[in-house]
Amino acid sequence: MIAKYKLYISIFIIWLFNISGIIGILSTHSDWFLVLTPLNLMVYFFAILVNLKKFNFRFFLAFSIPFFIGFITEFLGVNYGWFFGDYKYGENLGFKLGEVPIMICLNWGILTVITADVAIKITENKIFRSLFGGFLMMLLDVIIEISAPRFDFWEFENGIVPIKNYVAWFIIASIAHFLYNLFEIKTNKKVSLNIFIAIIIFFSTFLFF
Repeated sequence: MIAKYKLYISIFIIWLFNISGIIGILSTHSDWFLVLTPLNLMVYFFAILVNLKKFNFRFFLAFSIPFFIGFITEFLGVNYGWFFGDYKYGENLGFKLGEVPIMICLNWGILTVITADVAIKITENKIFRSLFGGFLMMLLDVIIEISAPRFDFWEFENGIVPIKNYVAWFIIASIAHFLYNLFEIKTNKKVSLNIFIAIIIFFSTFLFF
């Protein structure tokens, strides 16, 4: 019964923050809401955390894989132009280490968890799950890239996102998925699905407004 209430409350908070964020950014106070982006990512992370079927160190170990893969690749990308192209991070993702916002590393972990939970609904084969999960992360990146400069998240040189950015996302995300999937973490798939849909709706909204 407690687990059910945690789930309902978590889903409510996910959508509360998501809808509030959309309304806030479309309002005259958009700058204030954009600065709160790290808080939104933390809400997603804690929603995943409190609804774990088994809370233990294995989750943090598994989560650390995409987190640190994200940091290493983003560090090399933003400082040396590797993998993704020439880009720089803005200020709305918060504290940076080596020009990489720590929140973007958390984002790598969150996206890996939620897309892994979607992918396992399609196939239980680890290889195909990893490739499909990487593909889903790439699709999310396609949607997010359009609004990223507007939100002062990051921006590519001359405002052009190179094709290699998406290729790199797919390859690196697939590797992160494969290593994460080795741990077989039992997360709550309803929470993951709600976060996945919330992210799509949030960024898709700003394709039109």
